[in-house]
Amino acid sequence: MKLNEIADNEGARKSRMRVGRGIGSGKGKTGGRGVKGQKSRSGVAIKGYEGGQMPIHMRLPKRGFKNPFRLDYNTVNLGRVQQAVEAGKLAEGATVDAAALVEAGIIRRVKDGVRLLNKGELKAKLSFQVAGASEAAKAAVEKAGGSVTVVEPKAKAAAE
Repeated sequence: MKLNEIADNEGARKSRMRVGRGIGSGKGKTGGRGVKGQKSRSGVAIKGYEGGQMPIHMRLPKRGFKNPFRLDYNTVNLGRVQQAVEAGKLAEGATVDAAALVEAGIIRRVKDGVRLLNKGELKAKLSFQVAGASEAAKAAVEKAGGSVTVVEPKAKAAAE
């Protein structure tokens, strides 16, 4: 196979419709816009407009609250950590923190901290330094001979 022989499958790319190019094209005259009126003209955006009446999204009451101080954690399951140990990406007996998890490819980026959850089985002895851990995860790590240290989340420490 050569570069000049590579081509899309038949019908994979559909050519665009050229509108307003004569009646014979099937999309001539009004160009698929119907007839007259505001929506047939250019430059019209009438998403929530109700002819000057107060739009429904402004008439209805607003509800809810978005907490500006909410922390966004990376969640990591013990089974995933065990896979990384078996693959040789984490050394047994090492201290596992957010930076080590990024390096091992378990998490992509550090958010406000890492929260450890008990899904899967951990056999390796590891000491974790995380922003949070479930009780079951702590018990599973300690059963494997490791330890869990809960450190303050990144965003909370920066705020103080």
